[in-house]
Amino acid sequence: MNTNQPVTYLTTEELALRLHYAPRYILNCLKDSVLFEGIHYIKPFGRRKILYLWEAIERDMLTSSALEVPMIPMAHGGICHG
Repeated sequence: MNTNQPVTYLTTEELALRLHYAPRYILNCLKDSVLFEGIHYIKPFGRRKILYLWEAIERDMLTSSALEVPMIPMAHGGICHG
């Protein structure tokens, strides 16, 4: 992450409220499958507590959502959003 930009640290419960998922789902299904240590979350001071980096999570959610939008290529280089 760029050190010039502010970082919002969230607990699992705070992230769950923002994403409308249960905290248990985040820990059991998302952590280490789509949310990765060092990119989306950190363990400060090598401890058990997990802090999620909101800006990285939001960035990757928006990027993956844009990639999943069905598009139909058109002549002359345009696209049709199916």
